Amino acid sequence: MNKTKRIVILSLMVAQALVLSLIESWIPLPSPVPGVKLGLANIITVTVIIFYGFKDALSVVLVRCILSSIFGGGFTGFFFSMAGGILSTIVMYVLYSRGSKVFSIIGISIAGAVAHNIGQTIIASFVMKDVAIFMILPVLLISGVVMGFFVGLCSSFLERTLRNSKIFT
Repeated sequence: MNKTKRIVILSLMVAQALVLSLIESWIPLPSPVPGVKLGLANIITVTVIIFYGFKDALSVVLVRCILSSIFGGGFTGFFFSMAGGILSTIVMYVLYSRGSKVFSIIGISIAGAVAHNIGQTIIASFVMKDVAIFMILPVLLISGVVMGFFVGLCSSFLERTLRNSKIFT
């Protein structure tokens, strides 16, 4: 694939992740604790890991975090999004590159969602200067498993669809 096509596709991936992130911010989720989200942008992150690898996936996550904070997340939200996004991308890449024969895309996505919630909880503890915030972590981890499963299903479908298309050839 030539460099121009690669840049165009990765730019489209950033745009898709940004749109999914913004749509997600408009969907209210009933939750006993703050921070529970669908994680729809991770569909794109998983897809980029599969087709392009860690460096490009991390670039997509970083640009998406910056743009989503500009378009609606605010300054504080930027740090939460960045911490969760970076940690989940690292975890998903390691599992995909080292254990894709052991872990399915769904399993990788679940691990990424859990890592995302852990990363955001760590940042929250620094912002609040209180480790008591970790008391909500069990709820966030359960939601991470559920949402990660859903995102993994979507990512798996997208991966199969894109492999059968001529976009990545």
